[in-house]
Amino acid sequence: MRRKTVFDGAQRATIATIDRAYVALRNAWGVLRLRGPSQVQFWFIALMIGIAAGFAALGFRKGIDALQRAFYGVDDPHRLHSYAETLHWGWILAIPVLGGLVVGLILHRFTDDGRVRSVADVIEGAALNEGRVEHKAGLASALASLITLSTGGSTGREGPVVHMAAVMSSWVSARIQADGITGRDLLGCAVAGAIAASFNAPIAGALFALEVVLRHFAVHAFAPITIAAVSGTVINRLEFGGVTEFVLPQHGDLDFYFELPAYLLLGVVCGVVAVVLMRSIFWAEDIANDVVRRTRMPRWLRPAVAGLGLGALAIYFPHVIGVGYETTSAALTGQLFFHEAVVFCLLKCVAVALTMAGRMGGGMFSPSLMVGALAGFAFGIVATSIFPNVSGAETLYAMAGMGAVAAAVLGAPISTTMIVFELTGDWQAGLAVMVAVSMSTALASRLVHRSFFLTQLERRGTRIAAGPQAYLRSLFTAGMLMRARDSANAASREACDELISQGVTLSPDATLHEALPEFETWGYGFIPVVTPGTEGQDPELLGALFHVDALRAYSRALAMTAEEEHS
Repeated sequence: MRRKTVFDGAQRATIATIDRAYVALRNAWGVLRLRGPSQVQFWFIALMIGIAAGFAALGFRKGIDALQRAFYGVDDPHRLHSYAETLHWGWILAIPVLGGLVVGLILHRFTDDGRVRSVADVIEGAALNEGRVEHKAGLASALASLITLSTGGSTGREGPVVHMAAVMSSWVSARIQADGITGRDLLGCAVAGAIAASFNAPIAGALFALEVVLRHFAVHAFAPITIAAVSGTVINRLEFGGVTEFVLPQHGDLDFYFELPAYLLLGVVCGVVAVVLMRSIFWAEDIANDVVRRTRMPRWLRPAVAGLGLGALAIYFPHVIGVGYETTSAALTGQLFFHEAVVFCLLKCVAVALTMAGRMGGGMFSPSLMVGALAGFAFGIVATSIFPNVSGAETLYAMAGMGAVAAAVLGAPISTTMIVFELTGDWQAGLAVMVAVSMSTALASRLVHRSFFLTQLERRGTRIAAGPQAYLRSLFTAGMLMRARDSANAASREACDELISQGVTLSPDATLHEALPEFETWGYGFIPVVTPGTEGQDPELLGALFHVDALRAYSRALAMTAEEEHS
């Protein structure tokens, strides 16, 4: 009986300990939701998000490999075009069409506009939506991009992975009711983990999140983002080891100082190539939009039509399908002729434009790597043939060109330079890459809106490229800031009627981007806010937006942004 009593007492003590732990966890969760995470808690959350993003990136990559084996019979995904060359032309044509049809049906069912979400939407979420992105459309876009890349789509896997990781961080932000700063930091952690896991590149993953997505280098964000990038890299290395994506035949030679002017010229050439790549995509997208509008084509059919064009091109040039690592590696190791490098570079631009204009999904980083490597290799052949006595290897030009085009497309010279080093393992050629990258980004940023992603947003009417002083105005509307007509200190009805009779009005949906110039034009202290009147009816007065209220809201937003970026 005594042993029974001792056992019961121990059991009760265990149950009491579990109850106390449960209560403590419940209280901690309540504090986390109400007050936000402390620094230590946030670092732990960053670690968890980095691991989750790493597994998501790994699963996405494994999914592409498995589906490519099923469709193309390829054993090594890095040799996709070699396997595709052995297939019957009808199968090469049919696979992208079938993939595009499935993609179109997914996007038609789960998105409101039939458009794949990618890095541009993550940047928009960081700037304008407190670090949140769409959940349902984001998951559908990841699935659509998975199918696209598995069936020959000529894009990259980093864009879908970045948005998929952003969906995870948005879910966490919603659960803990994160404020804007915390939500953006969590988003940066997710992006860093995803990029690091995708390319085995922890340094570039952290820098990409800061430079491209958050667009600042605040000290408070650096530690958690680095933790997430390292954890994502660990997930990659547990599966693939510490190998690099590309293996170069030799390291860069340091005796190329006489060649630095050639790398400056290479940077200019690569900047032009990057602009051609980006503008060809936007041009193809405009044509596709016009064709869809004129023919009244169902939007779910658009990716299949693009897949038909891509498949027809791949019958003769299978090098353009998929991520393109095999052709990129051939350029980096000097296994191509000059005419092959030029032709493949041009055709890859066409294939990427077809894929993106068809709204098939995917990212831009991997295609820009391939285009840059081919352009750099072709340039290197010319340069070394003209000055053979003071020239290094053509492959070094290919490496520098790879970084130069990718940096110009992404608008990210720092993180792109680092990711090229981490992808190749060649840190000796730093001067060549840095010189080419600086020239290409300086040129391309003046011919587009900073980058491919920011130009995408600009085309949608979201002016993030101009900086916070421009896009913060779109966060506030006249309806949000107006003084209602029955509130204290409201504008008099007589004064409002007088301005309405002169046509000086604002709609409640007008943003400060539209309202502030109106104050400058008319010179009044307030402008009436009215709803548009229907036919035969006068507009209804809702209130008035005062100039001082608009400036106060804008000033506070700028101050908060500056505080976040310098904290």
